[in-house]
Amino acid sequence: NPGNDSPDCLPDGAGLKDFDGIAWTGSAAHAYSDEPSVKNQISFARLGVESGRPVFGSCFGMQIVAQAFGGQVRASPNGREIGVGRKIRLSREGLNHPMYRGKPACFSALTVHMDEVAVPPKQAVILSGNEHSAIQSFVMEKDGFNFWGVQYHPEHTLETLAAIFNRDFPQLTPQIIKEGFFTSRSAIEEMSNDWITLHNNPDRKDLAWRYGIDKNILTPACHLKELANWLDHVRRKAGT
Repeated sequence: NPGNDSPDCLPDGAGLKDFDGIAWTGSAAHAYSDEPSVKNQISFARLGVESGRPVFGSCFGMQIVAQAFGGQVRASPNGREIGVGRKIRLSREGLNHPMYRGKPACFSALTVHMDEVAVPPKQAVILSGNEHSAIQSFVMEKDGFNFWGVQYHPEHTLETLAAIFNRDFPQLTPQIIKEGFFTSRSAIEEMSNDWITLHNNPDRKDLAWRYGIDKNILTPACHLKELANWLDHVRRKAGT
């Protein structure tokens, strides 16, 4: 029900406006799928943004909102972007947006996706992109909307992404090797172990150099910047 402030997934008696903010992260689902579970999420995404509450979406979270508001999500013609998304550049609007306050104009970020937003919603303002995906972030802040979205994962660390590789990649190993990212399962395991080591010892310059991982990712104050800025935004909106 598009006018319903209390979707079935919320606690009894709670409405969307009872929350200071909504954060929506990744998923293995596809925003363009006809599966009932995805269609339900599209409806919920629309309700969340239409509530006017601050909403943050990363990866699938951005894609599902794009799909909910007339955008188009597709499998990227460039294939997967996994591990590190490189040379993400801020647009003119991105340079002046509070989500990127304190962020470099060009940066790298942790990422793992094979879908992308091909056509943004009409209300969207694109804040960044790179050679892999032209839309790496957008916002919708008209008509009472309060949505910030990114294609990459500022909420991840090298350790959590290594855990995802170890959890999800065993069944994907043949396809990942076919796509040229790795030559063997042992190579995936080696990288995962190295990333865990680097997470725990960020001064390991040898590992940082080997994988091309810079301070944008190794420094929490930098790689968490979008989330920190959003939480500050939520506090301001809530008046606290």
